[in-house]
Amino acid sequence: MLNKNYKIILASGSPRRQQFLKELAVDFEIRLKEIEEIYPENLQGVEITNFLAILKANAFEGEIADNEILITSDTIVWFENKALGKPTDYEDAFQMLQSMSGKTHEVITSVCFKTIQKTETIFEVTKVTFNPLTDEAIRYYIDHYKPFDKAGAYGIQEWIGLIGIAKIEGSYTNVVGLPTDKVYTYLLNL
Repeated sequence: MLNKNYKIILASGSPRRQQFLKELAVDFEIRLKEIEEIYPENLQGVEITNFLAILKANAFEGEIADNEILITSDTIVWFENKALGKPTDYEDAFQMLQSMSGKTHEVITSVCFKTIQKTETIFEVTKVTFNPLTDEAIRYYIDHYKPFDKAGAYGIQEWIGLIGIAKIEGSYTNVVGLPTDKVYTYLLNL
């Protein structure tokens, strides 16, 4: 169904993003680069994820062939005017989850598509409301699921999502890490 004129390159080590592309029946190859994810302090919300997705794509400048399209992305949890990235340790993960307990936050993902000719970015914002979480439930989740590689210290597809999410407004797959409907539509229209 997709345009076969392009070879799709996914620049992400995220098993969730890789699985989504497989489930969409998209043929792709993985290319990884270590990128220091630093952004200007004045950026807010989607400006942060757009900046980081483009930063990741620009690391491949001069390495993309004529027939290739590179996909990079970045996800943050935006809560009380602050970006929550991946937790640094157990205590950081605990504090993040405790602070979001009983409240609503946004999950923002930007996806950058880069070819030799152009660089384009799309994004998705999903609102997620947590039920009140007990300290015991938070500790159980961190101990058993070790969410240190996830923005906001949680994976909605894991135990915490099953017991802790009261409401979600928008794309579920975005909260997992990739707005699949928008990515597929973009690739379909190449």
